[in-house]
Amino acid sequence: MAVNYKVSIDDVVDMDYNGVRNVLTKFLKAYLEASGASGYVVGISGGVDSSLALALAVDAVGSNRVTALVMPDREVTPEKDVNDALRLARSFGVEHAVIDISPVVMVYTSTIPIYEYEEKDRVPVGNLRARIRANVLYYYANKLGKLVLGTGDRSEYLIGYFTKYGDAACDIAPLTVLYKSQVRKLAELMGVPRDIAYKPSSPRLWRGHEAEAELGLSYNEIDIILYARFDLNVPWEEIPTVTGLDRSKVERVRLLHETSSHKRSPPASPSLEEVKRYHRRAGGT
Repeated sequence: MAVNYKVSIDDVVDMDYNGVRNVLTKFLKAYLEASGASGYVVGISGGVDSSLALALAVDAVGSNRVTALVMPDREVTPEKDVNDALRLARSFGVEHAVIDISPVVMVYTSTIPIYEYEEKDRVPVGNLRARIRANVLYYYANKLGKLVLGTGDRSEYLIGYFTKYGDAACDIAPLTVLYKSQVRKLAELMGVPRDIAYKPSSPRLWRGHEAEAELGLSYNEIDIILYARFDLNVPWEEIPTVTGLDRSKVERVRLLHETSSHKRSPPASPSLEEVKRYHRRAGGT
């Protein structure tokens, strides 16, 4: 697509959010009914993505069919995040529980022989926290006959900013069609408090963890670049001209996208057809 104007964040967020809300709530309701499950269980962190996922689920199937879990690690999770998550759960009237995962993390780190200390093992331990939360969510889902509701957005999906088999582990992922900036707009429309809708994003996988500081650019910049590439089909090389953003930032997003392709794919398998060639009763040699 030829683009003869400067792409900005205003272009990214220019949507009919009532229409988007209708599409997503219908999707959530229809999927649940088809599955035969009793409802959704969702992990809420006090951030915008999980807050919107909760709001959409309640809108789609009712608060009595949604369970929210707040799963802080007292060693790294700010108390304000826990309070924000609880405020949200109460405002939407859902059954909820607070589960401190720090004792579970400690059991893992005290058991794994190659663990050294928190700062040196920051990334694997941070991802471990996300995977422990996924385990707890699926425990509740199994016990209650519910589905795990994913909370990841399109921005983070396309750049691989999520933990494989951690926060990416879910049965349904309604927000992977919305960039972070679009998530914020829809969240505000659906009654998520503005201070939560526009809170700086962070997975809180370690103490002081902030997403934009780790990524090296803002979500607005990420969204503009991704929108230009995947919605307007602008080649990577032309995005700096079309957006006015530094080429180094475009290359950073491109690198994140390309090196995380394995996170968006099922596990790799060898060719079944090649193996079947050696099956004596299936037409092989």
